[in-house]
Amino acid sequence: MTWHGRPSRGPSASVRLDLREPARRARPAVPHLPHLTASAIATWRARMLNEHGSARVFEGLARQFEGAGFEAHLVEEVRGFADEERRHGVLCGAVVEALGGEALTEAPVGEAYPEHADDATPLESALRNMLSICCLSETVAVALIGAERIEMPAGELRDLLTQIYADEVGHSRFGWRMLDALSQRLDDEIKERLGDYLEVAFAHLEEHELAHLPEGSLPPPEGVVYGLCSGPDARGLFFDTVEQVIVPGLERHGIPARRAWMRRHGGAGLS
Repeated sequence: MTWHGRPSRGPSASVRLDLREPARRARPAVPHLPHLTASAIATWRARMLNEHGSARVFEGLARQFEGAGFEAHLVEEVRGFADEERRHGVLCGAVVEALGGEALTEAPVGEAYPEHADDATPLESALRNMLSICCLSETVAVALIGAERIEMPAGELRDLLTQIYADEVGHSRFGWRMLDALSQRLDDEIKERLGDYLEVAFAHLEEHELAHLPEGSLPPPEGVVYGLCSGPDARGLFFDTVEQVIVPGLERHGIPARRAWMRRHGGAGLS
């Protein structure tokens, strides 16, 4: 399972991501289940890549916040999220190392961070990415990691997952908190344009998440020890989170999110 929908699609180049040294210092104790080891290593290595790569997204958001004139403490808070994502990458790599693998992989360079500078003010551009990153992707991450954490038995691996979960909750809450503070200052035209943008953001989120939550992923019951999830169950949770949490939350702020969700595939209805 991949937790976030943030990495860019279609990279044309890659760089080496080597987290072996810090990951080995953070290795948790893990159960010995040889029949699941290979699958667990692949899962946690993908998480390592995804989490570490998410740092650049928050760095881009911090730059946008600074350019839009947000207070310095908010800019620094977002920069802190980037540091947390890099730490998450190390923690996921620590699980890989604990399972007998190496916290080493090729990381896609990805596309440029979307500035939206061609058709929006600096504030609106920053809000588009804040909604996509914090209110969409991170809110989905909270739901997926939270469900995994509930099922995982107590132990060092669950403690590690709890650290990641707590940070992701903070990232998601930041976006919703900022929306609470700013929504009264946004006129109806801006909210309409944000709704239009969300059609693209929802489509990207759905495409990415479902690509990493395959329907055919059906690990045995003991897979919860390693955080291996049922693809169909995780997909259901994804749709429930969007339709029951994210869409209503945005609608309460006057952003036409239900319309955006329904139009994400050119007018298709709710799932």
